[in-house]
Amino acid sequence: MADTVAEAPAHSRAAPVERNHRTLAFTLAALVFIFDQLTKYIVTVPLQLQKRGSMELFEIFDLRWVENRGVSMGFLTADSDAGRWLLVLLTAAISFGVFIWIWREKRRDDAIALSLVLGGALGNIVDRMRFGYVVDFADLHFGEWRPFLIFNVADAAITIGVLLLLVRALLTREKKAPRKEV
Repeated sequence: MADTVAEAPAHSRAAPVERNHRTLAFTLAALVFIFDQLTKYIVTVPLQLQKRGSMELFEIFDLRWVENRGVSMGFLTADSDAGRWLLVLLTAAISFGVFIWIWREKRRDDAIALSLVLGGALGNIVDRMRFGYVVDFADLHFGEWRPFLIFNVADAAITIGVLLLLVRALLTREKKAPRKEV
């Protein structure tokens, strides 16, 4: 009687490197989510920023309370309860797509960039579910000029993740197999 080892189905086998990328990516996404929620807790509870309105920390950086009912730059504003939950569903569906993308991603740098997007998206989804809006508070400015709208950690993570993906896509080329002459 010969010993046989059943082989795992192809879909359940992942290279150790891919598993490491996934572990790193999902850990980073969780850390982004936790840091985002922690900063929002700090500005909401101990600092009570919603009552104060704003606090100057540095000449170029203030904490300023904003209840963001839309997505980026006021796009897709959800003023009604139905709109709020539709936005939650839409962003949850996109987040699920990003989760799948991370799961399938073979490039470590892309998995890391996607993890920033996922962690940030989940942080903003939780806000929208809890409060009906996303808590924004970071106000970077140079005099009256503001290079960004008021944002939060989740927004920054999403933006950095998308920029990393774009830079990688635009500046790197896939290695092509050598052409065979016939």
